[in-house]
Amino acid sequence: MRSDGLEMMSSSAIVAFNLKEGKNWWWDVNESPVWQDRIFHVLAVLYGIVSVIAVIQLVRIQLRVPEYGWTTQKVFHFLNFMVNGVRALVFLFRRDAQNMQPEILQHILLDIPSLAFFTTYALLVLFWAEIYYQARAVSTDGLRPSFFTINAVVYVIQIALWLVLWWKPVHLMVIISKMFFAGVSLFAALGFLLYGGRLFLMLQRFPVESKGRRKKLQEVGYVTTICFTCFLIRCIMMCFDAFDDAADLDVLDHPILNFIYYLLVEILPSSLVLFILRKLPPKRGITQYHQIQ
Repeated sequence: MRSDGLEMMSSSAIVAFNLKEGKNWWWDVNESPVWQDRIFHVLAVLYGIVSVIAVIQLVRIQLRVPEYGWTTQKVFHFLNFMVNGVRALVFLFRRDAQNMQPEILQHILLDIPSLAFFTTYALLVLFWAEIYYQARAVSTDGLRPSFFTINAVVYVIQIALWLVLWWKPVHLMVIISKMFFAGVSLFAALGFLLYGGRLFLMLQRFPVESKGRRKKLQEVGYVTTICFTCFLIRCIMMCFDAFDDAADLDVLDHPILNFIYYLLVEILPSSLVLFILRKLPPKRGITQYHQIQ
């Protein structure tokens, strides 16, 4: 019995030691300026790669259909190029960004790409909504004005929050700003669930022999799942970020958390969506690509 008790105590001590070592490793990396720079530079490289892929795809589409202007598809890839390019620059100069004064500039520099990311994928929701309503012979005249109105409201509210935070830099305003963006992310997730789900169900009802039905069904299903998941994760993480200092993404000494967060909610989703939507439009007979007015 005594031997069993000693073995149990020994096992507990080993587990406690391993947990302590794991915790020490986490904090050692977080507090190391060398590791901070390495992780942020890796993020910059990953964002740069996604940005290059997006602009290559944009050029390929332009060469395929040069007679069309700024179609929804082209704008989507251009915005992906811009968002990921700006993110790459921010992480490349992350330490300089952290030292910018006044402090409101730091919030703006970190928040603008997130807002642009929302606009980019809201455009995809708009595109799917147009296809869905056109297939059901329902007017789509109000969709684009609604898209621009929603984006304008989001940007105006965020700018107002920045101005208030600049005028009175209190922690409560930071919390409100992060919770607002959590709400925006939830709204985007529900948008994908609503219109991606509707389009998926509609495609399922098409005849089995319909040309391209299976591929389009998989495309919509995969993109809906990826985008819904990434915006939902962003929403949840922003809620933790708002109330828990240990989950703060706007500081230098949380590089591992930054890496995991941005990898899950922006880099991987953007890479996967660009890969899934890599097919070029046909040279003739395009009816679903409308020029942005």
